Amino acid sequence: MKVIERKYLENLFDQLKEMGYDLFGPTVHDGAILYDQIESANELPAGWRDKQEKGTYRLEKSGEPSVFAFAAGPHSWKKFLHPAENLLWRAQRTDDGFKVLKDPEPKRKKAFIGVRSCELNAILIQDKVFLNGLAVDASYQALRKDVFIVAVNCTHPAGTCFCASMNTGPGATKGFDISLTEVLDGDRHYFLAESGSSLGDDVLIDISGHDALDDEIATGKKALEDAVGKMGRNLDTTNIKELLYANSESPVWDEVAARCLSCGNCTMVCPTCFCTTVEDKTDLTGQHDERWSKWDSCFSLEFSYIHTGPVRSTVRSRYRQWMTHKLASWIDQFGTSGCVGCGRCITWCPVGIDITEELAAIRNNQTEKTNQI
Repeated sequence: MKVIERKYLENLFDQLKEMGYDLFGPTVHDGAILYDQIESANELPAGWRDKQEKGTYRLEKSGEPSVFAFAAGPHSWKKFLHPAENLLWRAQRTDDGFKVLKDPEPKRKKAFIGVRSCELNAILIQDKVFLNGLAVDASYQALRKDVFIVAVNCTHPAGTCFCASMNTGPGATKGFDISLTEVLDGDRHYFLAESGSSLGDDVLIDISGHDALDDEIATGKKALEDAVGKMGRNLDTTNIKELLYANSESPVWDEVAARCLSCGNCTMVCPTCFCTTVEDKTDLTGQHDERWSKWDSCFSLEFSYIHTGPVRSTVRSRYRQWMTHKLASWIDQFGTSGCVGCGRCITWCPVGIDITEELAAIRNNQTEKTNQI
């Protein structure tokens, strides 16, 4: 493990750019922390922190020089790997029929700076969905190739975070090339840097710093331990799959449906939701056609439409589908939960529906029924 003083963080950026990477990281824009292409460590959100609760997100000045003193914002890294709109293929009419035109693969490599542990786990889940199934998604595969990940261990969880409950944070344990733990200790501002790959080793060698001392490592470890206690939410995962399967007719679904707007915000901000629809575009001459993949949501009435109508015609059925898939049937499909505890679905729900509260209500309702028997 290596200690990098704040003033040398720019060395990491320079090293990655020299290796041919375009850098993407958190920036302050439109009153939120958003992910965008960046050139310098000076573009990171130094001195900002966020306040998140049900249906609430606010940025405020922290009065400290920390650059990662915030939790997950509305963006996730999904926007770069599984874009909201993605061209699947183009075709041009010819004398013999039509010809499919192949677009060139991305030429520039990407480096993601500031990937939280919950988000890193979300990327690994999407890897299972798109790369490790019976069919490989070629678009995702091309965008995922050669991505360099600089993870940031989270020491400032939000009021809606519950990654500790899902064993997805606050510290990154796998899937990164370099992980950073930001430490403010008196007048010192430094990062504990750990390599997670041979490529990460190569990058760290050329960055100014020194081998971490025992007290520096202990300070970083304590910051992560304290973060677990600062989690704003808790989700009891005991027998969670069996619980949801056994309570498909729970009255809780009616209660949440009375509040849910079926707007799909929760699925749009979720870093693992992958549902899409397909749209064809043909020009007026009929000579050119394109097929696009676009994000869709199981909260959309049209999402489950078949020839006789939508399978899930009520808000109750759509919310139940989303939550049961996310926390239960995802495990059967992919061997893992679809939830990483980032809390985005709680923060960005306009009516403040809280998935942890709804699961607890289902569990309590089942306990009450059992006690009545």
